Amino acid sequence: MLVLVGYVIVIGSVLGGFAMAGGHLGSIYQPTEVVIIVGAALGAFIVGNPMKTVKATFAALPTCFKGSRYDKAMAMELMSLLYDLLNKVRKEGLMSIERDIENPDESALFQKYPKVAADHHLVEFLTDYLRLMVSGNMNAFEIEALMEHEIDTHHHEAEVPAHAIQKIADGLPAFGIVAAVMGVVHTMESVGLPPAELGKLIAAALVGTFLGILLSYGIVGPLAGLLEQRVAESTKILHCIKATLLAQLNGYAPAIAIEFGRKVLYSSDRPSFAELEGHVKGARA
Repeated sequence: MLVLVGYVIVIGSVLGGFAMAGGHLGSIYQPTEVVIIVGAALGAFIVGNPMKTVKATFAALPTCFKGSRYDKAMAMELMSLLYDLLNKVRKEGLMSIERDIENPDESALFQKYPKVAADHHLVEFLTDYLRLMVSGNMNAFEIEALMEHEIDTHHHEAEVPAHAIQKIADGLPAFGIVAAVMGVVHTMESVGLPPAELGKLIAAALVGTFLGILLSYGIVGPLAGLLEQRVAESTKILHCIKATLLAQLNGYAPAIAIEFGRKVLYSSDRPSFAELEGHVKGARA
């Protein structure tokens, strides 16, 4: 929603200022310039990226127009789920959660927290390391190193769409110049026309430069920045799981282990100690 609000402000400010200066909005309507700029940018994007990047980028774009999944409510649910799992381990042993982590879709513990259960990547990350804790003899240092490698891989892979979109944004001003040059070429071959007609052709050519810069810095570039922030949020939630599980491996009680995880979260999404304690007690009740 905020993305659309931002777009309205950007376009409204630019066009509104142009109109206030006495400009005619109809002169900006140049479909041929849009075809040159957008078509060239799209073609360059396809040429410069493998198919998996193209698919990942088109899949990531719709998420820009939705709110972030990794908010305070998600953090509360995740902390409560971790507490329930670790508390069950403490009371009944590691083998007691084997059925929960093998079939999280059928686990009563996971189904209590729908926001977490709906995030398949998050559930997979959590259950994979709980499975290692149940079935392996790995120590905390080995699991920590493995977690770091997986989180780094996740972060770099998730950033690919943002980098691809940023490259498009970087190239749009240049494609705007290409459109403007094509317009100038068309104007030069029409020098026999009356001055009023030549003026319209020159104006149309200049619109190409305007559109390239506006699309780059006002429309496409901000999407890349937003996607990078979303990636950072998703990575941070994995670090939260990592800190909690490592605290469990080092022998801390569940209530202290989830405190390790809580401290890792961004301050804007981090519940207070009292909020988390109340939510955990309410979930258990």
